[in-house]
Amino acid sequence: MGCGTHPAPGGAELILSQAEHMVRLSPTPTSEVQVPVTAKLSKRFYDVLGEDIANELVDWFNAVDLSYRADLRELNELNFARFDAKLEQRLAELRVDLLRWMFGFWATTMLTLAGLTIALLHR
Repeated sequence: MGCGTHPAPGGAELILSQAEHMVRLSPTPTSEVQVPVTAKLSKRFYDVLGEDIANELVDWFNAVDLSYRADLRELNELNFARFDAKLEQRLAELRVDLLRWMFGFWATTMLTLAGLTIALLHR
């Protein structure tokens, strides 16, 4: 992984290095998809805390990210279920209204045809 220097506020330079880890995006091992997550940390961060602790911190950040993704996925699934239930209810109401209107048009058409038939037969 590459290291680079970046200017920091106050004229200091930060030396950044990358710690790359894999994050599992799927809870089931059969459809496991791993995506590299790169966290850039200051070289001083690694120097002060040490390689192991800095990597543990990156792992913790990745675990929190994964946890938030799982929570967001669950929340989206719950919202979709609520949306789906409301949609089904509204479609059922629409079907009932549509059937009422269809029956009304059918009945008035039949009454009109019956009236025309009776009028034409009595001529």
